[in-house]
Amino acid sequence: MFLLSVAAIWAVAAITPGPNFFLVVRTALEGSARSAVAVIAGVILGTFCWGLAGWLGISALFAAAPFAYLFLKIAGGAYLLWLGAKLLWRTYRHGALPGEPVLRPAISPKQAFWSGLATNLANPKSAFFVASLFAATLPADHSWMHGALAVATMVLVSSLWYTLVLTILRNPAVAGAYARGRRVIDAMAGVIFMGFGMKLLTSAR
Repeated sequence: MFLLSVAAIWAVAAITPGPNFFLVVRTALEGSARSAVAVIAGVILGTFCWGLAGWLGISALFAAAPFAYLFLKIAGGAYLLWLGAKLLWRTYRHGALPGEPVLRPAISPKQAFWSGLATNLANPKSAFFVASLFAATLPADHSWMHGALAVATMVLVSSLWYTLVLTILRNPAVAGAYARGRRVIDAMAGVIFMGFGMKLLTSAR
């Protein structure tokens, strides 16, 4: 029963649009199929890392050493700001006339993987969320197997969700719609990334 609770709570968290989602969307629409799979693999590895950290009690470490949490929030916020600013700069720099294609260097699978991992790990609040998830769902007499199964469930739910997202976004009709509105979509993604970054930085107190 507790695994169903873990799956339900994590499913809501996974499908809620955030930096991970927007990064996957943009890579799936603009990169190759291999790059799209790689960015999802990076995000999933980040999910595994935060799940493991939450299970092992990294939130207790943050409580005991607030400077560590503060550092991660500042670093994560700065990274998301940089990611958003880069998107906005590329949109401006590669501005094109209506209907004219915008040529950009394709992101490699290796770059996509590390980008997905870094974006996921950029938000240390994930450790607190996972710790809260475990506290709310794990049985009082839980064993290490319960924790391992909970982390595996999180990874499975995220994998299924992003596989569905990738399947939809690789549809030629969806890709064509993105190509027509690429500049606007990229600018919006840049603003969203910067918004998440500013939110992290302004909450770093």
